Amino acid sequence: MRVFVTGASGWIGSAVVPELLGAGHQVTGLARSDASAEALTAAGAQVHRGSLDDLDSLRSAAEASDGVIHLAFKHEAAFSGGFQDAAAADRGAIETIGEALAVSGRPFLIASGTLGLAPGRVATERDDGHAPGSPAAADPASGPAMRLANAEMTLALASRGVRSSVVRLPPTVHGDGDNGFMAALVAMTRGRGVSGYLGDGSNRWPAVHRFDAANLFRLALERAPAGSVLHAVADEGVPIREVAEVIGRHLDVPVASIPAEQAAGQFGFLAGFLGLDSPASSTLTRELLGWQPTQPCLIEDLDKGHYFETPAT
Repeated sequence: MRVFVTGASGWIGSAVVPELLGAGHQVTGLARSDASAEALTAAGAQVHRGSLDDLDSLRSAAEASDGVIHLAFKHEAAFSGGFQDAAAADRGAIETIGEALAVSGRPFLIASGTLGLAPGRVATERDDGHAPGSPAAADPASGPAMRLANAEMTLALASRGVRSSVVRLPPTVHGDGDNGFMAALVAMTRGRGVSGYLGDGSNRWPAVHRFDAANLFRLALERAPAGSVLHAVADEGVPIREVAEVIGRHLDVPVASIPAEQAAGQFGFLAGFLGLDSPASSTLTRELLGWQPTQPCLIEDLDKGHYFETPAT
């Protein structure tokens, strides 16, 4: 299968590309920079130059493919206060690719998230993200609500002859080289001299190793039914206090509960996320596609030590 991948040189995409190539697929990756193009060529993929804002480029690449995996998102803009703009760009890309694949039966996968789907209980693939207390329910005009709408729009493409699927990723997609939430938490802890958590630290985050996530994207590309919602979740819910204890042990700093009024000073941009209790299940995904995670769980991965060797950027 000729597969077009956006975000192909990113954290997850750089695992998805070799997973696809290893299964015999041909991969073309979207590259907006020379560095991304070089990384894709080195991995054995073909390069398509362009960006999420270049809709004509996205359209031509999608039309020439047998399937599309859309992983790109303007994360830098989102975390610097431009989440709505990033979600709007994402919507434009999805609309363009969906139009290119309409009435073809070709697969189209996008990445979404599990965080906040059903606060306080285990979310399943059947949850729609509009549960009371969820970010989308709290503010229908927010960036998270817009991104949820993008996922719903993708699923609706099934009625237009697209084999569309949404793969929901947990907030922590971990592994050696991760520069995401866990790496940021380690860096903040190193700077503060205490490994903290909020409240009693019993709130849970789901997690998955990036190689297991890549494997699910391949399985979904190959055989997920149209309109599928899938959860790339290996750890259903890791208590944040356990994460803090591992980090504290490796950095040799005390572990403590951080008062709510000090959360922003301790955790920075993570303060709004770290207290969420947002476990998620992948039971239905495993039953549908036979997906079985084989990589280390989050606590095991943290204990390997690679998160503590190089400070996050």
